[in-house]
Amino acid sequence: MHAMGDAVLRRVIAHLATIEEQPIRGDVDAAELCRALREPAPEQGTTLDPLLEALFDEWIPRSYNTASPGYLAFIPSGGIFPAVLADLISNGVNRYTGVWRAAPALVQLESNALDWLRDWMQFPASTRGVFTTGGSTANLAAIVCARERRLGADIRPGIMYASDQVHHSVVKSARVAGVMPDRVRSIPVDEAFRMRIDALEDAIRRDRAAGLIPFLVVSSAGTTNTGAVDPLCDIAAVCKARDLWHHVDGAYGAFFHMCPELRPLLAGLPQADSLTLDPHKGLFLPYGTGALLVADGEVLKAAYSVTASYMPANQEDADLYDPHQFGPDLSRGFPGLRVWLSLKLYGAARYRAVIAEKRALALVASERIAAMPHMVIAAQPQLSLLAFHLAWPGSTVAEQNTATRELLERVTRRGRVMLTGCEVSGRFLGRICVLSFRTQAEHIDACVQHLAEEAPTLIGRA
Repeated sequence: MHAMGDAVLRRVIAHLATIEEQPIRGDVDAAELCRALREPAPEQGTTLDPLLEALFDEWIPRSYNTASPGYLAFIPSGGIFPAVLADLISNGVNRYTGVWRAAPALVQLESNALDWLRDWMQFPASTRGVFTTGGSTANLAAIVCARERRLGADIRPGIMYASDQVHHSVVKSARVAGVMPDRVRSIPVDEAFRMRIDALEDAIRRDRAAGLIPFLVVSSAGTTNTGAVDPLCDIAAVCKARDLWHHVDGAYGAFFHMCPELRPLLAGLPQADSLTLDPHKGLFLPYGTGALLVADGEVLKAAYSVTASYMPANQEDADLYDPHQFGPDLSRGFPGLRVWLSLKLYGAARYRAVIAEKRALALVASERIAAMPHMVIAAQPQLSLLAFHLAWPGSTVAEQNTATRELLERVTRRGRVMLTGCEVSGRFLGRICVLSFRTQAEHIDACVQHLAEEAPTLIGRA
């Protein structure tokens, strides 16, 4: 065990020590490789070393380098090292945390971590939550909560509302929860890509007049496309006045609320009925770390609390957290240990400083890109994500789209930073998202420099 553990740890540390020197985007044109990897289950085992060599030397490099400081694509994760240790501990001791009585002290640590999230989001003391595999599962759990609370057994007349910029997992989760696509209303956005309140109210009025039951509004605290934050206060007011559930998808942006000076950017977030968070984004943890908070914890418990005669009796103390009563999983690992151990080692103050720094870097990037000739900032960073495109006199949108796509590809091929884009209303936008704890001013400098050097060669090209 010592030898195997030492071999793996040495590989992981060597990988992390050279993360910035590794290709920002490995050769992912690997269809033939994947076909060649297909094999039947081995009848006999093998030694560890050749497996580690294949993983670290051949297969891991054939991927996006999502842990790189130059990874400004999609929504970056981080993968801080204490989470590696947390997973080693949780998998090594293999304690069962689905039921409080099976591991009371360990479950309490997870409950503590959820309470920390609750306090940073300024949710009420009645809040309960659950750790999930990510924002998609958290959104699904929230929609089930809203469905149970507002509709009960009669699901079909229920109508859900979200902006046309909402994360696709929301629509998928609605379908899984029994809210079919014809019962999901896509609300248009304003010039800042935020949900339009007038359009939301009009849609609610039309549906009620048609005999349907509006029951849920899903807003975004930072969209994936442009980083837009919906007008959360106004949406909360609409939901309160019309008795709708308000769920905020804060998978990308909610952790900026940890910083008191940045809370005005997310004004109204604490008024939500439920909130999705992704610690694997804003807390820099490895992928697979999501969370859901529900302001009325009893509603969450009512949606998921089911027991059986073979289960240990529930503890009598209602203030003690029992995970299986607040989410769909009974068999589960120990996801909260990643959050608890990382925060205990680093402290919330250090986290707040790093989160605030990422927004500051995004503001710098936006200002410098806006000053470039023929560069248009389509979305200023409301949090730490900005969107832009190329434009020049006489150019069509199609020509601008082609040039902007090529610009991102050329910058990424240079190997220092990776950028990705999105399409909004027929317009292709380049995106820069600053969220990795490893990203520093030097990486923003490289990104801006490469954009400035590559853009002129694309201007005016048909």
